[in-house]
Amino acid sequence: MNLLTALRYLDQHTNLEATAGRAEGLSLERMERLVSVLGDPQQAYPVIHITGTNGKGSTARMVTELLAATGLSVGTYTSPHLEAINERIARNGEPISDDELGAAIGAVAAVEDIAGITPSYFEILTAAAFSWFAEVAVDVAVVEVGMLGRYDATNVADGVVAVLTNVGRDHTDGSGSWREAIAREKVGIVKPGATFVCGETSPELEAILADTPAAKTWWRGRDFDCDQHLLALGGRSVTLRTPNGVIDDIHLPLHGAHQTDNAAIALAAAEAFFDRGLDEHVAREGFAKVTVPGRFEVVHREPTVILDAAHNLDGAAASAVTLRDEFTLHGTLVLVVGFLEGRDPGEMLDAFDARDAGFVIACTPDSPRAIRAPEVAAAASRLGIVAESVSSVEEALARALGLAGHDDCILVTGSLYVVGPARTYLRTQADAE
Repeated sequence: MNLLTALRYLDQHTNLEATAGRAEGLSLERMERLVSVLGDPQQAYPVIHITGTNGKGSTARMVTELLAATGLSVGTYTSPHLEAINERIARNGEPISDDELGAAIGAVAAVEDIAGITPSYFEILTAAAFSWFAEVAVDVAVVEVGMLGRYDATNVADGVVAVLTNVGRDHTDGSGSWREAIAREKVGIVKPGATFVCGETSPELEAILADTPAAKTWWRGRDFDCDQHLLALGGRSVTLRTPNGVIDDIHLPLHGAHQTDNAAIALAAAEAFFDRGLDEHVAREGFAKVTVPGRFEVVHREPTVILDAAHNLDGAAASAVTLRDEFTLHGTLVLVVGFLEGRDPGEMLDAFDARDAGFVIACTPDSPRAIRAPEVAAAASRLGIVAESVSSVEEALARALGLAGHDDCILVTGSLYVVGPARTYLRTQADAE
């Protein structure tokens, strides 16, 4: 298949990312049958498996760079994508090419009938990633869970290292013992004999998180942590501790104190994989190369434009703290926001400290689950914020750029379906100049 044909094939299958449909009768049986007829490619290399409510994508990128800095060939599978689907499957940080992605998806399509199942959109991409990693003979694969863990399609792989970044409120109504329920599902990726790197520190969840078949568990705050972090040009200077020792003076070129937690988790995961400490020069080299597009990414100056896909309450709160702590605003803050169903616009705007903004421009993400822009603008108005609604992301960003002066700051945030198109728009505009 070429990529266009492959994408048409994908679109003929259920895409729970787009619809947020509730899957009934959760099971790995379909995915197990699919990879079985492909020859179980996920067993051809060791896997570092990463789950968590927030930070798993950033952590996956950090782990990838740390492993690549040692000279390994590293496959990385993440989701969802920001601008192009190729981003989800990469080797040493380079996305799979159009031709290779088309061929990988085509290989899955060729065995669908043999498998006797109708896989989902995500199952197809996951199988394609596993197959491609085997074909190009990666030394290790860093695999991000799509949702939760136990019944996620990626869980047909047996991670030699299993990572949990944190447990937060996402894809849940927040009723009952939701934190405990989510924790139980997420630790479902921990397999017998694995090293479990646990970034969640809530004491009330420890009994659940300790009840795994892991050979050993490393706990953030006890066995590993970020012991110190200071603001530095373009990021932070951090001191990281693992069971193997301490590495100081690491430059982490990312904004946000929350990224220092992710860095501690990533270093622990890499050292757990090698079962030894990393050389401090290798660690510094790996972290220095980390980029996380769309996560508090500064993409324009005069006015400053920041892209941050903070799609849940914890992410929104972290975004507000990062903006307050790391940026001196001489002008006005303009928020360009859009949300998907399952979010309360008022709660999200509160978490963003949107009352501190001079203006809110609400837009409608390009998704079947989008909350319409007028509803978000109305929520802002009820909070006493000057707001207007604009239909598309591109129009909203153009409006913000037209309003903002050189000293102002535009924060584009909320859904990935806002941040991705905004990033594409800005890149296209820059290319045209």
